[in-house]
Amino acid sequence: MAQGQPTKIKKKKKSVLKRAAQSRQRAEVNRANRTRVRTLMRRLRTAITAGDPTAAGNLLSPTMSAIDQAITKGVLHENTGNRYKSRLTLAFNGIKAKAAAK
Repeated sequence: MAQGQPTKIKKKKKSVLKRAAQSRQRAEVNRANRTRVRTLMRRLRTAITAGDPTAAGNLLSPTMSAIDQAITKGVLHENTGNRYKSRLTLAFNGIKAKAAAK
């Protein structure tokens, strides 16, 4: 997947160059935050799919925290983050209930 388009600078004005540099830095920070959230969500989903409530329980809190931080930093929209948290929590509660029933 492409990493996004580089910022094209037509003018060599000092303020334009500064804004372009800031834009590149923000994009890098946003990409790092988005990657961190997606990685944690992927690990949690893998643990849930494997049916391991202990591993999923250990990953649930850091994943929720990372999603909340991404919402705060503006990387994820609030509704999107809440939807992710809701679905992951429902899936985790399902495997936890299944494990308790055994």
